[in-house]
Amino acid sequence: MTTTTPASGLRRTMLNKVPEVTLYFWVIKILCTTVGESFADYINETLGFGLTNTTLLFSAALVVVLVFQFRARQYLPPVYWLAVVLISVVGTLLTDNLTDAQGTPLWISSTVFTVLLAVVFGVWYARERTLSIHSIVTTPRESFYWLTVLVTFALGTAVGDWTLELTGWSPGAAVLLPAGLIALVFVAWKAGAGPVLTFWIAYILTRPLGANIGDFLASDRSEGGLGLGTLGTSVLFLATIAIVVAYLTVTRVDRTEEGQVTSPRPGPSSE
Repeated sequence: MTTTTPASGLRRTMLNKVPEVTLYFWVIKILCTTVGESFADYINETLGFGLTNTTLLFSAALVVVLVFQFRARQYLPPVYWLAVVLISVVGTLLTDNLTDAQGTPLWISSTVFTVLLAVVFGVWYARERTLSIHSIVTTPRESFYWLTVLVTFALGTAVGDWTLELTGWSPGAAVLLPAGLIALVFVAWKAGAGPVLTFWIAYILTRPLGANIGDFLASDRSEGGLGLGTLGTSVLFLATIAIVVAYLTVTRVDRTEEGQVTSPRPGPSSE
């Protein structure tokens, strides 16, 4: 569906391009972050592709999938979630390149990505007057959305790794901190905190949660993990993602109804 409004001029508008935020959304998001950690490690280390080649490989795949995502006129679960899987890998590799290849301390990476995220949010809001994912109905908004998602993955990786560096926790114990923080964000949201703010905080926190779950499953038992390995963890989670996405594609339970889509130029509210 294509419409134009006086406020949007000739800007291309569509049905909302992202899913409704349901339990399925968060489950798949965490699964994707786990794959981002384990699959990148498998390609980079186990198969010996190296950090640079792995980054180039997944970046190219991400560009191809995003072309299909941007060309779509509405939310398509297989395309959208494949983009999230790939962007989770690329976001992880951005931090890994800074840390392993460039020797950048994790606290600096965390600071840089935090500032970058604030800048992206600032420009997005100044241009669109909203940061809500319920209003991704134009190409500029979708561009801001995917840039934000990429930065949140890189930031979540840096902060998560920095936390582990500071605490020295085992993979199992490391799961508890982001899980507890997400629970606090949920309580704050239920108590009336802003839905847009709490959504993006939770979105960032799911990155270290998923990565720590991946480390716990893949690490040897001697290191406090379950010993599934990076390949076993990646296959398990990719298969689970595929099943859930297939279910969502058939049932359409996570689609934003056409009548709920926000107009291309809303007022000052960010919700």
